[in-house]
Amino acid sequence: MKPNIHPAYGPVVFRDNAAGSAFLTRSTATSDRTVEWEDGNTYPVVDVEISSASHPFYTGTARVLDTAGRVERFERRYGRRGAN
Repeated sequence: MKPNIHPAYGPVVFRDNAAGSAFLTRSTATSDRTVEWEDGNTYPVVDVEISSASHPFYTGTARVLDTAGRVERFERRYGRRGAN
C-alpha cells in the first residue's frame, strides 16, 4: 500500500443502541468518544442504530407480508389490466 493515503485502521467498539450489545472489531471508523472494554483497554466507540443483534432478519422476528392478498385487493379495486 502507498504510505499516507489510507485512513487509519484500528480497533473500534461498535455499540448497538437497540439491543444494548457491543462488539470489538477493526475498522477505519473513528469517534471522539471512548469506552473501556472488557480487556481493560480504552477504545473509540461508534453507536449504531441496528446490528445483527437487533435486526429482525438475524433475530428471527421478521414478518412475512401477505403479497397475494395485496395483489387481489388491487385487482378488485382497479380491475385486471388487459381484461376486455
